[in-house]
Amino acid sequence: MTDITAILGNENDLLLKHVCDAIPKSSLQLPGADFIERVMALSNRKSSVLRNLQALYNNGRLAGTGYLSLLPVDQGVEHSAGASFAPNPMFFDPKHIVELAIEGGCNGVASTLGVLAIVSRQYAHKIPMILKINHNELLTYPNKFDQTLFASVNQAFDMGACAVGATVFFGSEESRRQIQEVSEAFEHAHNLGMVTILWAYTRNAAFKTADKDYHVSADLTGQANHLAVTIGADIVKQKMAINNGGYNAIKFGKTHPKVYSELTTGHPIDLVRYQVANCYMGRIGMINSGGESGSDDLHQAVRTAVINKRAGGMGLISGRKAFQKPFTEGVKLLNAIQDVYLAKEVTIA
Repeated sequence: MTDITAILGNENDLLLKHVCDAIPKSSLQLPGADFIERVMALSNRKSSVLRNLQALYNNGRLAGTGYLSLLPVDQGVEHSAGASFAPNPMFFDPKHIVELAIEGGCNGVASTLGVLAIVSRQYAHKIPMILKINHNELLTYPNKFDQTLFASVNQAFDMGACAVGATVFFGSEESRRQIQEVSEAFEHAHNLGMVTILWAYTRNAAFKTADKDYHVSADLTGQANHLAVTIGADIVKQKMAINNGGYNAIKFGKTHPKVYSELTTGHPIDLVRYQVANCYMGRIGMINSGGESGSDDLHQAVRTAVINKRAGGMGLISGRKAFQKPFTEGVKLLNAIQDVYLAKEVTIA
């Protein structure tokens, strides 16, 4: 097992001993082996949706825990294939993407129509597949904050995927159209018995000021989560909040003083707890993204997992930190993330 305390170093007390008083854990529906029966079975989700959701929960090293470790590799479209796979060219071949998820003990693998379709007959029965149906490609110049449908829900169903994923850039000029498209797609996916996962990202040039980037503020990302759940997401993927006060700094929209004085603090776990609260107090699971690859990936991945778990989140979805490394190192990093969710000493704050 990963030595979590050694990796956290001088942040041990900060991250492992903190208690959330602003929104106590007793207010949340927490992940667990009985999450579907305790929470999701009370919803309007069809039994076939619950079956596929259970298939996600019951795969990989975290099977039976109610937590998720997912490998997302849609960056070939989102960031360009060269930028994504040049650090480790073996991953130009989709086979190795799926094999990394399997060897890495992940609950599932999320990727594009092209990646999953080309190997679906070989792997669809071996690991749950999540087909990402829309993307923002960066070959169009100048680039804009938009997500375009690249695939259909029917294609995901036909290849044996258990879930569909989509992104909405909340705050962008095109967000209203994206919301409508994704809402309709998620309804269709549910009718076919598939799980829905929303990448609920904020995108607007005004969200970044000279002093701070509020794309990762707890209040703005929290509202993005709330909208994601509203349009039928079964799982919400969100960037980890690292600051707060976006509404007040940008001076738009509506908020409330208690969001900042009573419901949140500056502590990283409290910021993420507010994100979880906006997912209907945990009735819809929130997974945080792992972020881009760098020089301190193991520490950052474990730190992010600890914050997510202690805040009441449902897991981590980490791609570039894993697939831009040699295969064995990628497996090790994914296992280190999973070890956080398996560790009994990492409790809910």
